[in-house]
Amino acid sequence: MSQFNRNSRGVYLIAVTPFKENGALDLESTDSMVDFYLDCGVTGLTILGIMGEATKLTAEESKTFVARVLKRVNDRVPVVVGASAPGFAPMKELTTSVMDMGAAGVMVAPPSTLRTDDQITAYFDMVNETLGPDVPWCLQDHPVSTGVQMSTAVILKILKNSPNCVMLKHEDSPGLNKLSGIIASIAKKEIERVSILTGNGGGLFLTEEMIRGADGAMTGFAYPEMMVSVCELFAKGDIEKACDVYDAYLPLAKYEQQANIGLAVRKHILAERGVIASAAVRKPGPKLSPADIKDIERLTIRQTKRLKEIE
Repeated sequence: MSQFNRNSRGVYLIAVTPFKENGALDLESTDSMVDFYLDCGVTGLTILGIMGEATKLTAEESKTFVARVLKRVNDRVPVVVGASAPGFAPMKELTTSVMDMGAAGVMVAPPSTLRTDDQITAYFDMVNETLGPDVPWCLQDHPVSTGVQMSTAVILKILKNSPNCVMLKHEDSPGLNKLSGIIASIAKKEIERVSILTGNGGGLFLTEEMIRGADGAMTGFAYPEMMVSVCELFAKGDIEKACDVYDAYLPLAKYEQQANIGLAVRKHILAERGVIASAAVRKPGPKLSPADIKDIERLTIRQTKRLKEIE
């Protein structure tokens, strides 16, 4: 079984969940999507995340989708499964199920009901108890979606109290100074090292985050090869080339991060690229207008032009 750990680096791609036009799971497109991501060179996959429409799936659909992804991946890269849930019983049930299938670990975000620092740290103490000693997990810090603000001090306390939390998905915004603070604490050996992957909006701040010391990215984008290339170039020390590649994709990454329609944009591009058969977003979900599609076409042409200029 592939496992992720405190030294994980690179790109853990947040996968979409393909649907047919009638809203049913598209398992054939799931296969082609996995193949595409692996061909792009990702070092891991994360499924059933927020942009994976996890909340729109039944428990049985979630297990079916996870099983299909794991079968197609065939242990070539680690697969992390979003296990956030309103209660600890469903979290435990899903975690047990996916780990038995061969998942590398799970990702947990705080529920929106938490308000105080004490509530947050107590919650993750219960997460540790629920997941048990054999499940590596990733702490997701995404206040835009959860509504829960976790300060640097709170995150450090959670990490100190969580021996099996091996990764932080950092996606607070603005969050660069927060990222630097956590990395500094690791350097001072105030806490044990954890892998820090960034998730802000399709890599909107990826180069800045890598310069600050992030280990890579855990986010989604219709062009995952951009994030793979940027991370590989940083690993080689070629920061300027990494920034040039990033700059070529930035207009599309920015367009994809529009509130409400961002997932529809990502799925439209993936469908246009032949990765998935349909751009369908399960209801309730947005649809692109003809003007949106024209915008994407224009931005794609400009992106292709800029890539040729830097090659």
